[in-house]
Amino acid sequence: MEINTNIQDKINETLNAADAIEAVNVSPFFKDKTMHKLFTEKEERHFLTSWLTSSLQLAVLVCIVVLNIVAFSKMQTESYDENISEFAETYGLVISDNSIL
Repeated sequence: MEINTNIQDKINETLNAADAIEAVNVSPFFKDKTMHKLFTEKEERHFLTSWLTSSLQLAVLVCIVVLNIVAFSKMQTESYDENISEFAETYGLVISDNSIL
C-alpha cells in the first residue's frame, strides 16, 4: 500500500499547486491595443504573388499551348521515323537479321 500513499501524496501536491494560482492583472485597453496592431499591419506581398497576376498567367498558358501545338506538328513529319531509326542504330537497339543462329 506504500505505492498508493505515494500516488495520493502526488495528487495532493498537484491540487495544492493549483490553489496557488492567482488572477493576473491586465491593462483594460490590452484587447484594443492588440486588435489595433493586428489589423493595421500592412500586408506584405511575396515576390511571386506580386508579379504573377492573372493576365500574366493567361499569357503563359497561351505560350505553352502554342509551343505544344508547334511541337506536335513537327513530330508528325516523316523525318521522325528516320530519326528514330538512326537513334536505334546508333545505340545498338536494332536486331539484325543476319545472325549465325
